[in-house]
Amino acid sequence: MKTLNIICLSLTCVAVFTFQAHAQIEKAPPREEGEGPWPQLIIRGATLINGTLAPPTGPVDIVVENNRITDVKTVGYPGVEIDPERRPELKPGGKELDATGMYILPGFVDTHAHIGGISQGTPAEYVFKLWMGHGVTTIADPGCGNGLDWVLDEKKKSEHNEITAPRIKAYTAFARNSPTPITTPEQAREWVRENAKKGADGIKFFGSPPRIMAAALDENKKLGLRSKMHHAQIYVGEWNVLNSARAGLTSMEHWYGLPEALFDDRTVQHYSLDYNYQNEQDRFGEAGQLWKQAAKPYSEKWNAVMNELISLDFTLSPTMVIYDANRDLTRARRAEWHEEYTLPSLWDFYSPSRQSHGSYWHYWGTEQEIEWKGNYKLWMVFLNEYKNRGGRVTVGTDAGFIYELYGFAYPREMELLREAGFHPLEVIKAATLSGAESLGMDQEIGTVEPGKLADFVIVEENPLENFQSLYGTGAIKLTEDNKVVRVGGVKYTVKDGIIYDAKQLLEDVKDIVANSKVKKSYHIMQPGIKRK
Repeated sequence: MKTLNIICLSLTCVAVFTFQAHAQIEKAPPREEGEGPWPQLIIRGATLINGTLAPPTGPVDIVVENNRITDVKTVGYPGVEIDPERRPELKPGGKELDATGMYILPGFVDTHAHIGGISQGTPAEYVFKLWMGHGVTTIADPGCGNGLDWVLDEKKKSEHNEITAPRIKAYTAFARNSPTPITTPEQAREWVRENAKKGADGIKFFGSPPRIMAAALDENKKLGLRSKMHHAQIYVGEWNVLNSARAGLTSMEHWYGLPEALFDDRTVQHYSLDYNYQNEQDRFGEAGQLWKQAAKPYSEKWNAVMNELISLDFTLSPTMVIYDANRDLTRARRAEWHEEYTLPSLWDFYSPSRQSHGSYWHYWGTEQEIEWKGNYKLWMVFLNEYKNRGGRVTVGTDAGFIYELYGFAYPREMELLREAGFHPLEVIKAATLSGAESLGMDQEIGTVEPGKLADFVIVEENPLENFQSLYGTGAIKLTEDNKVVRVGGVKYTVKDGIIYDAKQLLEDVKDIVANSKVKKSYHIMQPGIKRK
């Protein structure tokens, strides 16, 4: 089943993601995975790579009691036997995890993580295990495409560890389920108040007339809720990123609306005269020409916009990975994990279509990829300098579209930040502390320190040397005796003090995919059976 991009032009919203008003994906089953929690957990002997920009240090023993870190103790020196007297004592009923020679990091935060949809055919178990298998312990669902009540129910179950899933922050798409079109500022304020009463953590905006946007953002800010925005081109001519930040928006998604704020010799994107926003090759093809239309790096306009956004404590969630295929379609299509980890229904959704969002491969090729490569260069200059001046940049993926797979997209986004000029430690900060700050959770997660929740990523390879070692398929390495081996992948994901075998979670995903392929083959072989 293909899905339509729903564009609400009745002065309410512009939704450009997979959106089903009545259909929802299969919820996650009761948790059967993971060991714990225990009254006390001690993770022993790891090298700590924290989210604070501190250099790696170890060996350390990390003590957890009742899901709170109580001690992070340096217990020795590399290559020197540890004196047992220096180590924290294990209490009766406690659990020790030997992480000698391994690396431990705070749990990863994905600030842009849709929990799938009917059209992609992605059950929640599949999506959650892909994330958890890659160390993602917290996600923000921007839009709640399966419905706010559905997402809040999964959020509650995750909080109580009744399902195997990251902790969830729910951002409702603005104006969703409004009984009437929102045409006045007071209607916008009332919708925002009702959204807060329902238990949402924030709002995902796409665009509305300026008076509606200003009222909604003002009310949301008064209520202390967070906000995200994809500045859809339907409204960006009237309302760009700078307008949004001034009005109280806390985070922007992707990059639409930022070049428009940087225009200094025009007021509108240079659209082809036969452009149609509903033709997604037009939309995404010409978006690849947008950054070169903005003010030049380090120019007066460029500096002024950047400095004002930073002064407003504004967060950038660039999701560079979701457009990676635009500059190298073959690479994205042939990624080695698709064979065993991508569901057939999701692969069908990715394939060229005039209806599925992000499946705009009408005739994509050399010219489009060259434009997008240039687009990335300018975009990356802005991101790197934004970070250098003290601005907040996070790791978000928007996976489930454009050949980008849940979980696997996360280390790819980290690689792209590295390509943009971030030091590997700065990438780790973006993936942990910066993500936590953007969600208002930095007192609970984002770093490994006493008082915070017990969310960790434990790996056998040093990710600072090679972020590709974080892929579930690992990285290719040549041994001293000239053998080609696979190394890496997350070994353990710890969430709320519960230890998950990350590799087993990915094995579960492989089984889901294999079973789906068998079912698909059966339906193809049986005449008269319609595929769903």
